[in-house]
Amino acid sequence: MKQIITIERMGYGAEAVGRLENGKTAFVEGGAPGDVALIDVFEEKPSFARARIARLVEPSTLRVEPLCPHAALCGGCPWAHLSYAAQLDAKRANVVAALARTARLDEKRADELVRPCLPSKRQWGYRNKLELSATFDGRGALHLGFHREGTHDVVAVDSCPAASSPIARAPKALRGALRFAQGSQDLGIYRVGVRGSVRTRAVEIALWTRPRAFPRGHVAKTLKSALKATSIVRVMADPGKARKIKGLETLDGRGCWEERLGEARYLTSAPSFFQVNTAQAEKLVARVVEGLGGRMGENGPEGLNGLLVADLYAGGGTFSIPLAQAGADVLAVESAGSSVRDLRRNADLNAVDVEVIGGDAARELPELGGLDAIVVDPPRAGLADGVAESIAAAAPARAIYVSCNPATWARDVARFEREGYRLVSAQPVDLFPQTHHVETVGVFERL
Repeated sequence: MKQIITIERMGYGAEAVGRLENGKTAFVEGGAPGDVALIDVFEEKPSFARARIARLVEPSTLRVEPLCPHAALCGGCPWAHLSYAAQLDAKRANVVAALARTARLDEKRADELVRPCLPSKRQWGYRNKLELSATFDGRGALHLGFHREGTHDVVAVDSCPAASSPIARAPKALRGALRFAQGSQDLGIYRVGVRGSVRTRAVEIALWTRPRAFPRGHVAKTLKSALKATSIVRVMADPGKARKIKGLETLDGRGCWEERLGEARYLTSAPSFFQVNTAQAEKLVARVVEGLGGRMGENGPEGLNGLLVADLYAGGGTFSIPLAQAGADVLAVESAGSSVRDLRRNADLNAVDVEVIGGDAARELPELGGLDAIVVDPPRAGLADGVAESIAAAAPARAIYVSCNPATWARDVARFEREGYRLVSAQPVDLFPQTHHVETVGVFERL
């Protein structure tokens, strides 16, 4: 079915949103607000439809030519056809909409709470990490590239304009090196992660492989000749979403990746999480410190002396280290083993005192005692059932909730407000230019 519609806005996802002639919401791939387009509906449900653009009748003034020639193929930058100002406006609008629709906040209050989205200094060339999928064809030849979202297709590219300069050309270099290293045998490699820092010049290659015999020396030598890596590691795990790490070994170099945020240094293991946009992560940290009444300036953060703060889902210490540098007494809770080890190492590296608690946030929180403040940065699924209630029982005067998913964040905003906390500000931060993703820093005060 084809018809001409006007695109109204961007949704929280890759698609734009318009309405069919019958009033049904249509999610349109590759659309931009203001487009008048002939669309081809390829899926229709009772309450919505999905469509592609067959022809642009009148292109939106918000459209730009994507910098990346692969933008329409690999799916990694689905908003690359939008001007950056339009991307920022859409991200803020999505946070406001989540508060109104999911948290059931009054629309006027939601609009007043959400600040303008903090822009990224780099709109391209910002990613400090690339994740490449490895597959093999019927002849045993290795294909290395980006796994297109929603498909099993691997799109091979030579370089990535979204990646920072140390790793932008890594896809081509690693593809050639691994093809040579494996020869006619399958080495069990199914994923390759590469991290690069503009600030420290550290580059790490992480090979994710099935647990099996592996020619360590040969592979390390080949990779080192292809890409100037300061660390080459092998992560042994079976493929799949629930990747249980069965081993980690250093093939060459330091065995971890180094980055710097403000005055803090971080060493990160290959399985551990670290924000992909370093400069914007620095702004994110600054907003958290400021939300607790401190300040992160040129000479380091300050002003939280004596404040007892729990950092839940602490990772490798992205927030714990600057909070401790600011003078807070920090209790950091993290469940992932590799991140717990990174966190302890990073506290020592930065000469700060952080009490690291290895365990589940929901289970450990009731044991932490009287807290002045809490910082939470959970996975995309948001807080587990009961965590918001446990936070309320701990009765901190202030809570900071950092989220990469407006929908689950807004759901938890409603939980917090039912438990006696009030959202006083929401700051969107753009860590992911050219995509729909946005980080939000929500500040709550206890009534």
